[in-house]
Amino acid sequence: MSDTTDLSRAKSDMRDAAHQKRAALSPSFRAEAALAAAETFTASVPIKSGQIVSLYWAIRDELSTEPLLVQLMDEGHQVCLPVVLGRDQPLEFRLWEAGQPLAPSGFGTLAPQAGAPVVVPDVMVLPMLGFDANGNRLGYGAGFYDRTIDQIEKPLILVGYAFSAQEVDVMPAEPHDKPLDMVVSEAGVRRFLPQEKN
Repeated sequence: MSDTTDLSRAKSDMRDAAHQKRAALSPSFRAEAALAAAETFTASVPIKSGQIVSLYWAIRDELSTEPLLVQLMDEGHQVCLPVVLGRDQPLEFRLWEAGQPLAPSGFGTLAPQAGAPVVVPDVMVLPMLGFDANGNRLGYGAGFYDRTIDQIEKPLILVGYAFSAQEVDVMPAEPHDKPLDMVVSEAGVRRFLPQEKN
């Protein structure tokens, strides 16, 4: 068995365990955590005037970004949401303007409809199944965010958004995996130094 196969199996096992752990959190805890994480984000993540923040529309038992979206838009920040264009393609980010309807955009998520301005974010908030103390992120395995980040040429702040319970001791990382700059959860913010992001 190859090292690649072993790593893929290890990640698959971690995804199964992470799904179960996240699904066990109570609805009341989730709601409180979403509010606390939004407050931590707005207090801890520097967003300059004119910068664009990409969020995600939570599916299943992900940490909801709705309170954060409301806070950012109330503060006058530009917010965009990702759209899945195809299985092996990078994500497209569409600007969400107040009052504009959302439509299905793949995998159960919602995003602004076709015709909304297409933008490139400066701060990217990523959903995930798990993370470790080095800023490694466990995604869902499809590679959408990794492909997308590879194609963005301007400086980009990567912010993982998760419940604190999603932290694991060690996350197996592959060369294409993009480490995070920080993780925001209901428990606070974790920042990762450049030398930790290996």
